[in-house]
Amino acid sequence: MSGGYIAQQIVNGLILGSMYALVAIGFSMIYGIIRLINFAHGEIIMIGAFLTLGLLQKLQLPFPVAAPLVLIAGAVVGIIIEKGAFRPMRGAPQVTGFIASLGVSIMLQNLGILLLTAQPRNFTFPDYLQSVVQIGLVSFRTIDGVIMASALVLMGGLLFLVHKTRLGMAMRATAENIDVARLMGININRTIMATFAIGSALAAIAGLMWGGKFGQIDPLLGFVPGLKSFVAAVIGGVGSIPGAILGGYILGLSEVLFVGLLPPIYSAFRDAFVFSTLILILLVLPNGILGKKMEDRA
Repeated sequence: MSGGYIAQQIVNGLILGSMYALVAIGFSMIYGIIRLINFAHGEIIMIGAFLTLGLLQKLQLPFPVAAPLVLIAGAVVGIIIEKGAFRPMRGAPQVTGFIASLGVSIMLQNLGILLLTAQPRNFTFPDYLQSVVQIGLVSFRTIDGVIMASALVLMGGLLFLVHKTRLGMAMRATAENIDVARLMGININRTIMATFAIGSALAAIAGLMWGGKFGQIDPLLGFVPGLKSFVAAVIGGVGSIPGAILGGYILGLSEVLFVGLLPPIYSAFRDAFVFSTLILILLVLPNGILGKKMEDRA
């Protein structure tokens, strides 16, 4: 097994990890503020993928125009979900929110099948994004480079927003103690809505990337990537944005290397490997790699 082959697999893992990280951030942001695992988050991936398909292939919009529209649409969907499904249940027992998020997830899946049919659709980007780039022993398509670069820019922008802006300060204060944040004059509804909008925007753009990477989408697209991104968030420490980013890249690299370095017969067990990795990490670090104990966050 050559060094070039291993380097290629590492690059493939970084590409996959970039997409996992973008979705995992949304899980961690929402849980960090309202202690809710939004199981409908994966369906935003599907919405972003189909919206991109429509913008690029039906409306013939240029990719640089379509990508920001997908980000905006994802944010709007996140706001609708927060205001319609979760805000009325705020203050209810935690299990109520979990059940509601499962209900929203199933509703979006079936709505997608009803409106779009279950038939998989071919997803193609413009030719200039499909060209192959060779750097040393490693090759990748232009869209793969765009995925990695865009993910790094978006994650860097998010970290800047969280740590250097008034909205980010409000989000961090709300995550520490929502009641104290309210007493300090922070608009809790607006802060939580912004959190859903940002997390959903990142998930939608991950859907664009997922379609471009794998070339085929369907209304159930978001389930497995959403579930694995949740695993990435837990590995990194659910509630921690840097942890979600780290967990996404760890999971992406681990999954690709598992398939690429072992005999092909083991590739069918890649999902089992993902969840086994989660169990092993939680046995050693119950709060994830960068997670904190809940009592430390109160």
